[in-house]
Amino acid sequence: MLYPTAQAWRDAPHKRVLIFAMSGLGKTHVSEMLAEQGDWFHYSVDYRIGTRQMNEHIIDNLKREAMKTPFLREMLMQDLIHFGVNVHDHDLRPVAAYLGKPGNPDQGGLPLAEYQHRQDQFRKAEISALKDTAHFIERGQSIYGYDNFICDTGGSICEWVDPNDPNDPLLSKLAEDCLMVWIRGGDAHTDALVARFDKKPKPMSYQPEFLKRVWDEYLNDNNMKEIDVDPDGFVRWTYAQALAHRQPRYAKMAQNFGITVDACAWETITSEATFVDVIANSLAAHQP
Repeated sequence: MLYPTAQAWRDAPHKRVLIFAMSGLGKTHVSEMLAEQGDWFHYSVDYRIGTRQMNEHIIDNLKREAMKTPFLREMLMQDLIHFGVNVHDHDLRPVAAYLGKPGNPDQGGLPLAEYQHRQDQFRKAEISALKDTAHFIERGQSIYGYDNFICDTGGSICEWVDPNDPNDPLLSKLAEDCLMVWIRGGDAHTDALVARFDKKPKPMSYQPEFLKRVWDEYLNDNNMKEIDVDPDGFVRWTYAQALAHRQPRYAKMAQNFGITVDACAWETITSEATFVDVIANSLAAHQP
């Protein structure tokens, strides 16, 4: 572990942290606060995905839609217009809109095969963005002069790795460069996340095996065909299962590669000093 003791963490001249958890538990909020208040470089994996790895896919999709309109088609063919995407670390709607939801096209759904294709594009994009972590650690210090670094990951990090393998290549490299910190939510946090998602369901990324299982179950349980699926209904039904699927994977990641911070403790972070204290307390609790 990068910081074997709480004191080693406190004394470190360069603090490097990678946080992972379900979306909605405060990863980005604390990361932005540290960037605003202290000497911290904030690397948002989701922002990197939206502005680099997925940008071309999103723009190509916009062009395909534009080509269906004669006027825009003519403008594109003459190279008179171009498309851009505004992605912010706190607003990833362009990425989410591209990922979409499977189901009835009359309700905005995608054919399952296309949905799976975009899921695979996102998987590759997220892995690539995670592999860029070391590059941004160096960049943050050599270009901008930041001594400290925080990597704010997406909730789907656990989908593309093997948390049970203590030698998983991606997790091993990330743990070599950063202190891996899991924000562990309790039942109340889970209930709040489910309730919030139910009000406004959004696209998510899933492990292929998990997606196939829940898709088949949804069709069988509701005696439906693909064309009958309400896209929002499917992602609502899937969300609680996705939380349950990810929780043990996060736990294994923390056990094999990092530490755990309870969400209640994470919510007490209001400054760089309290952040350092919360991490130190978790490191102390992690010691045998």
